[in-house]
Amino acid sequence: MKDRQLKPWQVLDSQQVFHAPPYIQVFRQKVQLPDGRVVDDYHQIRLTDFALVVASTGDGRIVVERQYKHGVGKVTLVVPTGAILPGEAPLAAAQRELLEETGYAAEGWRSHGSFVVSANYGCATAHVFSARNARAVAEPESGDLEEMEILLLPPQQLRQAVQDGHVAAISTATAILLVAEAWAPTAPLTPALSPSAGARVDPSAADDSPSPPPRGRGLG
Repeated sequence: MKDRQLKPWQVLDSQQVFHAPPYIQVFRQKVQLPDGRVVDDYHQIRLTDFALVVASTGDGRIVVERQYKHGVGKVTLVVPTGAILPGEAPLAAAQRELLEETGYAAEGWRSHGSFVVSANYGCATAHVFSARNARAVAEPESGDLEEMEILLLPPQQLRQAVQDGHVAAISTATAILLVAEAWAPTAPLTPALSPSAGARVDPSAADDSPSPPPRGRGLG
């Protein structure tokens, strides 16, 4: 059985209707569908692309942040995540954010893919990484809007936190489960990249949109 050939939409016109640099742009597009129909007001959203990392310590615990995220209006668990700065490679951004947000550095960096946040509106691309042998090397310095608690959680406990609803953002949940699958004993490892005592989760307390650029507002 052959796959049906699907055609992309054609953009006939695109107008920027909102811009708050460097955080968000909104465009109203006029698009033509493959069957000839025309949609006059299809919207596209552009946010800053971001990188996130699931980093494990030498004894196998995962570096996690517990913090308030205004996009979901509550405290949630997230992995270190941050906006990719202009001209910065995704891997470099992940390494920088891990150090800035948690004070940890790590080795054995691996990519687990890049994913668009919204298939309909675009929004941003999330670049997922993992790293091993994370260790505290400095004090966290993540900006002036991010009050957080840094936790070290065993992998099984973190996966359970996802299932129990203590992870509110699809990006963090996806990263945790992707890396858990890759780190399973029978799973092949992705190619390595060149690098530039567990705490309990409080069920009553536990989107991560990317962290803001240093000393800036949060993105989305």
